[in-house]
Amino acid sequence: MRDTQKMALIGGAAAVVVGATGFGVYALVGGDSKGGGSVASDEGNGEEKAEKGPPSASEVRTTAKRFLTAWSSGDAQKAAKLTDDKTQAAERLKGFKTDARVAKIKLSQGSASGAKVPFDVTAQISYAQQSATWSYASSLEVVRDKKSGDPVVAWKPTVLNPKLKEGQSVKTGKAGTPPIKAVDRNGAALSKEEHPMLGSILDDLRKRYGDKTDGTPGVETRIVDSNGKDTGTTLRTLSKGTPGTLKTTLDKDMQVAAEQSVKGKPKAAAVAVQPSTGEVRAVANSPAESYNNAIRGSLAPGSTMKVISAAMLLDKGLAAPDKPHPCPKYEEYGGWKFRNDDKFEIENGTFAQSFARSCNTAFISQAKELKDDDLTKEARDVFGIGMNWQVGTGTFDGSVPVQSDAQMAASLIGQGAVRMNPLNMASVAATVQSGTFKQPVIVSPSLDDRKIAKAARTMKPQAHSDLKGLMKLTAASGTAAKPMAGLGGDVGAKTGSAEVDGQKKPNAWFTAYSGDMAAAAVVPDSGHGNENAGPVVRKMLDAAAG
Repeated sequence: MRDTQKMALIGGAAAVVVGATGFGVYALVGGDSKGGGSVASDEGNGEEKAEKGPPSASEVRTTAKRFLTAWSSGDAQKAAKLTDDKTQAAERLKGFKTDARVAKIKLSQGSASGAKVPFDVTAQISYAQQSATWSYASSLEVVRDKKSGDPVVAWKPTVLNPKLKEGQSVKTGKAGTPPIKAVDRNGAALSKEEHPMLGSILDDLRKRYGDKTDGTPGVETRIVDSNGKDTGTTLRTLSKGTPGTLKTTLDKDMQVAAEQSVKGKPKAAAVAVQPSTGEVRAVANSPAESYNNAIRGSLAPGSTMKVISAAMLLDKGLAAPDKPHPCPKYEEYGGWKFRNDDKFEIENGTFAQSFARSCNTAFISQAKELKDDDLTKEARDVFGIGMNWQVGTGTFDGSVPVQSDAQMAASLIGQGAVRMNPLNMASVAATVQSGTFKQPVIVSPSLDDRKIAKAARTMKPQAHSDLKGLMKLTAASGTAAKPMAGLGGDVGAKTGSAEVDGQKKPNAWFTAYSGDMAAAAVVPDSGHGNENAGPVVRKMLDAAAG
């Protein structure tokens, strides 16, 4: 504690005031013209008040230099003491040296911008008999310690490397899984360089199956989570290892066709599935680096959902292709007023005509005959939607939640809370073509003995036959006629457009099958399905036909 009664005069100015009681002695110490004076008291604990306010430019430069100098010298404890979290910083700085195998490190300080100081890192990594130089840019921020007021480095994982997140660390060693050489069903190579739209899938396949191939792992500096598991982010490769061959169900010719069909579109996604096997033949997304909407997307499917809704109505005897079925301009249910595209109506029409023309009110009119969970059961029990598919890569497997009133009615026409992606809708078309749900796969289940989802039941034979007839009529003379023109034999299709808040145009959907191939596509914010998504699907079907 400072003894104010014995304080010397500092800076040439001091004053002492002593009260009559002898208590309350203060020493006012004068500073320079820039301020910086302080007040100390023998009342209380006598500690000086912590400095407040942002660090000065000089403090920022000096603190950053002291921290970087200590770090580069290998003194983790000394560097950690210059941060606002000494324990965490010491642990991470030490781990960066031992776990990341950083033998030497050079840190070059840049010009500060406010409290932030950029710096370049040049590290020498050494593992076994291998070594490499690892260079990157990082930054730090200087703040005031809340207790002492001293300028310190704000400790964050990004100080070590800008790609690090909380709980993560850097590790150098044998890669968790060997690299893979993915090939299609015929043995043709599928690389990310040649097929960038498969990039995220190929990365995921390596994580899942790299150790199940005949490859050997390389040595990498990579980011791991708090449990030491690989996050998939490689920072530096010391050796690439030997790739192991992984056979997929993809078909290179169809993959090329799928990629060409979506290329150039601001957003689009497409998938092809073989009905007889459930094997995925092609997956494409545009742009290539975008989120994989083809298999992971969660979008309202619009009127393509009417394939499932029609199957339910046929199964329940609530509709038949040649029987009269109402298709008015408007239909109310649950307090909502539903309408058809362009407010059309079909007078004295049949269910087949309503399906082929995609009449919304024809489906809404049957809502009063349904239980809230009828559509959910049909989607799950017949089409396998939402059954936790084990495809071999990460997927969203569709969702048809139980709803009531207007939301239940909206689900019948692919709005409300119903969510699908092209993989789901290609599978729906495949189920109609074959009559039985076969869970899509991209890698043979025999490779890892994973359990494939199986639907609880199939459609009644008459309902299945009728549904195929409805989709064939739609492809021949309904809303899907133009994209499907010229295709004969066992064909069927359904169009869709889904309204999305904030978009000028609906999301365009199209799903179809031709022979033993089914495909689906979505082109967001583009308009009608037959004009925008239909041509995408047609190119894939043509490629399958050879």
